[in-house]
Amino acid sequence: MAHDELREQMCDVCHKMWQLGWVAANDGNVSVKLDDGTFLATPTGISKSFITPEKLVRIDGTGAVLEGLPGYKPSSEIKMHLRCYQERSDVGAVVHAHPPTATGYAVAGKSLDEYSMIETVIAIGSIPLTPYGTPSTQEVPDAIAPYLAEHDVMLLQNHGALTVGCDLITAYYRMETLELFAKISLNAHLLGGAQEIPKHQIDKLLDLRENYYHVTGKHPGYKKYNG
Repeated sequence: MAHDELREQMCDVCHKMWQLGWVAANDGNVSVKLDDGTFLATPTGISKSFITPEKLVRIDGTGAVLEGLPGYKPSSEIKMHLRCYQERSDVGAVVHAHPPTATGYAVAGKSLDEYSMIETVIAIGSIPLTPYGTPSTQEVPDAIAPYLAEHDVMLLQNHGALTVGCDLITAYYRMETLELFAKISLNAHLLGGAQEIPKHQIDKLLDLRENYYHVTGKHPGYKKYNG
């Protein structure tokens, strides 16, 4: 995809995130890896509702700005994004947001690391809660690093959610799936608790997921069910 198209796509995703109530004020950040090894990223201090293509910044692997409007720079949380790219060569985009229901689980210190909904098992697998890390420091990248090999979607303790994908739309869809699953899980809890899918059925679903990603060449992003 041409850089101009990617910029438009990033803006579209940012606007959708704001419209869905996943971010408020200057919350959240989005990045995309370019073919030359550099990255496009949303700038700090600007609402996702106001993002336009020229406001995005192009950075290198250290977060240094290579191209951007005067005074524009990436969020200090870009360290978290860059760690995703460093740990996973298949990652082409990263989305960080605060979807209310999923973030509610993160704030309550509860993971969504369960297999209770068929579509979620296939689409994103299990969802761990990563340890607390102070935003803008190296603590957050270090906290998520152990989970990146097996997970495409993570809850960040007391913080929000993080999704990765081979491209931006995949990462965005995973955030959508996460928030819907969190809403369904909360409703299930109010009704007495979610019923996990039987183990032998979970294994079948994980095999479907693994086979799909083997055929497409994408990363499966799941962990095997261990009871």
